[in-house]
Amino acid sequence: MPREHASTPFVILIACAAALGGFLFGYDTACINGAVVALRSHFEVGPVLVGFSVSLALLGSAAGAFLAGPLSDRHGRIKAMLVAAILFTISALGSGFPFTIWDFIVWRVIGGIGVGLASAVAPAYIAEVSPAALRGRLGSLQQLAIVTGIFVALLANYAIVRDAGSAESSWWLGAAAWKWMFWFETPAAVLYGVGALVIPESPRYLAAIGRIEEARVVLEKVLGRAEATEKLDEIRAKSAREGKPRFSDLRGPALGLLPIVWVGMLLSVFQQFVGINVIFYYSSALWQSVGFTEQNALYVTMLTGMTNIVTTLIAMALVDRLGRKPLLLIGSIGMALTLGLMAWCFTTATLDASGSPVLSTGMGRLALVAANLYVFFFGCSWGPVVWVLLGEMFNNKIRAAALSLGAGIQWVANFLVSTSFPAMSQHLGLGISYAVYAAFAALSFVFVLKWVQETKGKELEAM
Repeated sequence: MPREHASTPFVILIACAAALGGFLFGYDTACINGAVVALRSHFEVGPVLVGFSVSLALLGSAAGAFLAGPLSDRHGRIKAMLVAAILFTISALGSGFPFTIWDFIVWRVIGGIGVGLASAVAPAYIAEVSPAALRGRLGSLQQLAIVTGIFVALLANYAIVRDAGSAESSWWLGAAAWKWMFWFETPAAVLYGVGALVIPESPRYLAAIGRIEEARVVLEKVLGRAEATEKLDEIRAKSAREGKPRFSDLRGPALGLLPIVWVGMLLSVFQQFVGINVIFYYSSALWQSVGFTEQNALYVTMLTGMTNIVTTLIAMALVDRLGRKPLLLIGSIGMALTLGLMAWCFTTATLDASGSPVLSTGMGRLALVAANLYVFFFGCSWGPVVWVLLGEMFNNKIRAAALSLGAGIQWVANFLVSTSFPAMSQHLGLGISYAVYAAFAALSFVFVLKWVQETKGKELEAM
């Protein structure tokens, strides 16, 4: 067995523990999918306030991501994970005990901050503990955890609604079914905190703050004794040249930032501007609007989540063989075509008495196939590969700060897409809305072709 693979089980174990934050990220952002309609009825509010309950959590995620860089550089990756775990737990419990829509929004924002922290810290940690030959696959664990969290949330929503009758009905202990959709997040949040207490700190962070022997111990477990010594010398030499990390290190000649930082930010923007989270935040309501029952809409959404998991596994198998850039290019082409097909399907929709779009049986099935093919292309490319690149494309000194900026911008882009979709679909129609996302998918191809560099097989110290 090659030496670099000698400690693969240990590396996978600690990477999975860190990626549990991604599971909570996925669960927390998707569990509201099945509760949207019930929340509107329970609080007797309009779509604007319900939309805020979804979108303001995303701004909390942006804030959490922006905080992740300074927090993890000052106190370490592990302590940042612990803070995220505490925030997840508080949010999960509070979201099920709201008095008004306003305190519900507060609980969701708290959870959003935890999501943002986890989204930025986990990719950096996984990249910093992974051997170069395994880094793509282990970095993809973040996306696998996210889509698994999304799927589990959708599965839980479907099971709860099927058993209770509807999200508004009473369920266990007399509590409304939608409340349990949030409470089910609590065990995973506690487990994430326990996992963070068990796994070792990032060896590159330890070396950067002078805890050399601790860094050596971790590297020996990951790489073996001989290779660990060589790698530690390389990390120490790099750290000595670069000095302590600061957010100001991101400054550069390209509109105030280093060009590589802009590439990371634009990767994040394109990942969201292709409209993926419209599928996961609004899909249940969307499929109900074109004729599916509540249960069937949740079932279809759950199948979409399963598709996302399978395609992420495909990406994990290919990312260290085929490379990052080819997967992104293939994904851009596939998303542009499938989103274009969805746009065409919805241009044929008629409106019912309430103004909701209605597709013919044939067009409804075609739109459903196109939506799942779109998720397939996203899941085997832009979903996992962007997180892999954000974790590895920056040098050691700026990694945490640049990744937190990239993740923060990603959440801002997510907010813009999620809040604009209801208005776009109402005033422009679903056909034009999906055509806009198709255009961004086409632009993402040009961006990757021109600006994104391949990182497959490179050591972090060579970035």
